[in-house]
Amino acid sequence: MSLFKSAHGGNTREAAALAGVTPEQLLDFSANINPLGMPDALKCAIVNSLSHAERYPDVDYLRLHQALAAHHGIPAEWILAANGETEAIFTLACGLKPRRAMIVTPGFAEYRRALRWGECEIEAFPLREADGWQLTDAILPALTPALDCLFLCTPNNPTGLLPERELLLAIARRCGALGIALIVDEAFLDFIPDEPGLIPMLQAYPHVWVLRSLTKFYAIPGLRLGYLVNSDPRAVAAIKARQMPWSINAFAALAGEMILEERDYQQATWRWLAEEGARFYQRLSGLAGLTVYPGRANYLLLRCEKRGQELQQALLAQRILIRSCANYPGLDARYYRVAIRSRAENERLLAALGAALSGTAPAD
Repeated sequence: MSLFKSAHGGNTREAAALAGVTPEQLLDFSANINPLGMPDALKCAIVNSLSHAERYPDVDYLRLHQALAAHHGIPAEWILAANGETEAIFTLACGLKPRRAMIVTPGFAEYRRALRWGECEIEAFPLREADGWQLTDAILPALTPALDCLFLCTPNNPTGLLPERELLLAIARRCGALGIALIVDEAFLDFIPDEPGLIPMLQAYPHVWVLRSLTKFYAIPGLRLGYLVNSDPRAVAAIKARQMPWSINAFAALAGEMILEERDYQQATWRWLAEEGARFYQRLSGLAGLTVYPGRANYLLLRCEKRGQELQQALLAQRILIRSCANYPGLDARYYRVAIRSRAENERLLAALGAALSGTAPAD
């Protein structure tokens, strides 16, 4: 089972306390953040804009919404920016007020929490180990008129897998026919340059809401910035009426106004993931005692085949933090998620995993 109280990765404070070290001494593979770090241009812009903290942000965040709209080639009225994607999830659930919703398991924990705030009845659609944890068309007959909304994560967290595009469109069509709001979480889609997602098709699917995050790809989780998109401006305005004013700080808004133009950074990230992601997957797959699932995002799902092996605890003793997936519905204590980091950091994890799985002492 997970060693920590938090339902998420990135809990370096609690992990460091258990390991008897400072958070800075831990190598964190539990949070799926771009190892290239925050773009340099954004760092400079924040330093040069510290005076922005002395006044309120624009309550409508006009420039931020215009930047997001220009990036996607859609009207700004289709977009609602938020203090991280999680705020968008909770605001959307509050605005839609579903009575009965479906979530896919295993999946991101905040869908369930947001729905429970509204006392919604939740139906789980379980992915199957026999299918390699991939979503299949078995979900289609499970979508019935009794449902008000469906949450999907593409790529899924923690598996990193994408459903086939034809299946995703079939789900969208069935939801539309049955009056089900389809909420598609594309938080990690920016890491997959050949996948357009559903935003380009929203005009034909007014019942579809797309969630996006900027914190993972651009390595700004401490700033908190995400957004949701829907092609019905009136529906977006109704959700905005549920949002707290000034929920986005001035520096997060500044980030959103400029980082989508960081073309060199985007290209460098895609090159890193294509090269290091493939290498890391192959090296992990070569470790005896591990099953590795071929995710397409910047993280991988592992299953430990060594009976009784607590990998999170063993690696924490080596000052490395990985994400236990024991608290994901549908998974158990054999499953772990690891981020893909730099080559040197990945090599350190590989060595630590090899030592843990073989029962040998780690090298100093």
